Amino acid sequence: MIKDDHPASLLEVRGLIKTFGSARALQGVTLDVRPGEVHCVLGQNGAGKSTLIKTLSGAHQPDEGEIRWNGEVVTIDNPVAALELGIATMYQELDVVDGLSIAENIFLGHELETGGVLKRREANKRTRALMQRLGHPQLSPTREVGTLSPANQQIVSMARALSHDIQLMIMDEPSAVLDTEEVNNLFRVVDELTNQGIAVIYISHRLEEIERIGDRITVLKDGKSVGSNLAVADTPTRELIPLMTGTDVEHAFPQRAPVADDAPTILEVSNLSLAGTFDGVNLSVKAGEIVGLAGLVGSGRSEILETIYGHRKATTGTVKVHGKTLRPGSVSAAVSANMGLSPEERKSQGLLLEEPIYRNATLSTFARFAKGALLDEGAERRATEEQMKALELRPAEPNRITRTLSGGNQQKIMLARWLIHGTDVLILDEPTRGVDVGARVEIYGLIRDLAAAGTAILVVSSEIEEVLGLADRVLVLADGHVLDERPTSEIDEHGVLDLVMKGSAA
Repeated sequence: MIKDDHPASLLEVRGLIKTFGSARALQGVTLDVRPGEVHCVLGQNGAGKSTLIKTLSGAHQPDEGEIRWNGEVVTIDNPVAALELGIATMYQELDVVDGLSIAENIFLGHELETGGVLKRREANKRTRALMQRLGHPQLSPTREVGTLSPANQQIVSMARALSHDIQLMIMDEPSAVLDTEEVNNLFRVVDELTNQGIAVIYISHRLEEIERIGDRITVLKDGKSVGSNLAVADTPTRELIPLMTGTDVEHAFPQRAPVADDAPTILEVSNLSLAGTFDGVNLSVKAGEIVGLAGLVGSGRSEILETIYGHRKATTGTVKVHGKTLRPGSVSAAVSANMGLSPEERKSQGLLLEEPIYRNATLSTFARFAKGALLDEGAERRATEEQMKALELRPAEPNRITRTLSGGNQQKIMLARWLIHGTDVLILDEPTRGVDVGARVEIYGLIRDLAAAGTAILVVSSEIEEVLGLADRVLVLADGHVLDERPTSEIDEHGVLDLVMKGSAA
């Protein structure tokens, strides 16, 4: 944390403007970062946070404005130039290369070599030191990154940044895939960095993290700085939310009537197992019911969802929709049964980022829009526009490239896809990961509306509060086993954690 009340600025951003076509992503952003501080940048999705990060990391060039580094005006032409200055960036969406080892990922682009010969032993030695520093000494330098969990891939991404001689670390939603213990470890590393005088720009939608780790805050809205260099200690959450949203949005879950006792069961999962991952899972979801899975990272939550959906082939057990058994390991069978999945990693697993919105929204229903060997793109756009209006997806431009959208709007595209297709069962894995407080409230309302219309919903979230706030019933998991099942009205966050910790220790 900051050791001096008024140290000289490390980074100064003045009047930064960046446009993409007719859209102005940054409209005069101002930011000041001091050595050894955690400077938090807040804002709803679409506020300009990602564009600001990419401008500071050299991925984008500003149209107007000034960036000063240690008091001197600089031009950051590319990511290599940013690293040479001492700026490293950890992006929210994992940027590791699955087919390479941990050590190869960490030193990718700045390989250790002599005379053209790679120094693998030295790279492995430095990797072990970095893993020790990050609290994960069990991760072998030679292990292939593609075999790691998203949380451990995040550790590799952080180690890559720390392998450079840096003065500023930019962290974009670094806790999104981490459980409670791993978040504590992340904060330990951040404290270590700031104690060494390294500055951290920290972006998170979790306001409780900002209170815990931040020194100062800059709030962005619609590409503008609406609150700059605010002291965390002097700025309560109730003042931040109106700055971010323009209204007094409360982080609340919509209320609705309980599920009728005689509602038909839509999804039935019996004795489902995946060798080495989870065992003997039984669950059911009625029409109009939301059932949540709660547990720490590594408990088997996502793997259970993927197996139900047919992305993984179960070792034993059955999945039934409307009483009909689905073919194991068949996504097409699940889709044919009107089952939809919004995956945990929507950018890498669910979306074609370089394709327009309408193509992503109609991805599971191409046959409906086929005209002989061609697709009726006009019909695709009209169907997409209808759902964009219903979901308040902004901007409502079906031809817009998906990569340019905020995280909240990308999540809405996943929902639009299954609304166009029509679903009886909707599986949601981390539905609000990387989504800001305002968009979260919208997505919660959409999920509740889908349930009210009769959809059976199965949801997983790393945030136990979110599972309990959305679901009617919850299954508590640890180490691939269901520890408990009960209505969410009968358990709170402390109760879930108590079950998880006891179960993990058993």
